[in-house]
Amino acid sequence: MKLPDFPWDALAPYGQRARKDPRGVIDLSQGTPVDPTPEFIQESLRASSNSPSYPVTTGSAELRSALKDFVTRSLGARGEFDVLPTIGSKELVALLPTLLETKKILIPRIAYPTYKVGGLIAGAHVIEVDINADSWPREGIDLAWINSPSNPTGRVHTDAELAAVIEWSRKTGTPIASDECYLPFPDSQQSRSILSLADGNNRGLLAIHSLSKRSNLAGYRAAFVAGDPELIAKLLEIRKHMGMMVPLPIQKSMTVALSDETHVHEQAQRYRNRRAILKSALEEIGFTVEHSGAGLYRGFEHDFQGNSPRRWKRNSTCPADKYNSKADAQSCWKIRHRASNCQSA
Repeated sequence: MKLPDFPWDALAPYGQRARKDPRGVIDLSQGTPVDPTPEFIQESLRASSNSPSYPVTTGSAELRSALKDFVTRSLGARGEFDVLPTIGSKELVALLPTLLETKKILIPRIAYPTYKVGGLIAGAHVIEVDINADSWPREGIDLAWINSPSNPTGRVHTDAELAAVIEWSRKTGTPIASDECYLPFPDSQQSRSILSLADGNNRGLLAIHSLSKRSNLAGYRAAFVAGDPELIAKLLEIRKHMGMMVPLPIQKSMTVALSDETHVHEQAQRYRNRRAILKSALEEIGFTVEHSGAGLYRGFEHDFQGNSPRRWKRNSTCPADKYNSKADAQSCWKIRHRASNCQSA
């Protein structure tokens, strides 16, 4: 199986060189939480450490109840839906095309790389598209991914765009996988779950959510998918055979994390503060920040050489000789210098 280089493996040599810079380096290569896991969640994990029995793949009764309450309360879902905990969201993103036996899938043109990798693992043909569902193929598509707020741009899909995606799914019978992992982090815009716009008919719709960022549980591997009961049942049956079950202590930690919104609002404010600092730093040195209304990331552009703008996913730790001009290197240093304020914010 031929897969692209793992993104962070490809960045590693540049990070090693950058760390030799005596001025220090702010590593923005990977979006990983740096704030502590809330103490009440840590305590739940400690209290659940004696768990000698196998957990159930579908999730404990307590977790399922907490998930359904969350999906109704926070995502605005109505009608019939089911939920399924997953071992983080990345494994679901990577495996969903395989579990649904896809041959051809749609992914966002600017996207989290695992959407494409998941299609390649399944042996599917991957087509990159924009959010305009009216331009999508009408036949032969087995799965379509959308992502709002976007990783890596921070773009938020409008209600009209999401409604058009739902209509396309209804007409074509194609499942939609909506990656909503950054939905808890509004900034200038508030993203909405696709389930909130389905008018109680969740057929063909899956919403993927993670506790990695909202509760600083990236090390726990805690996520879930909600939506169409028939699709969830298909995923559950296969995952039972594969032994893909969330450990019981993690299930209990998820349950208590989902019961509290205060820590989520506090974390969201931290990220808004950091995004504001980074936006100011980027604009100060000539970058343009657009379509970045929510989430963790900033998409930005800079015309370094008087040509068409070059789009950047996020600033990296590359050394100066990897840039096209002295101005590139100076800009990188200025961002790194201002980014130190982001870490302390």
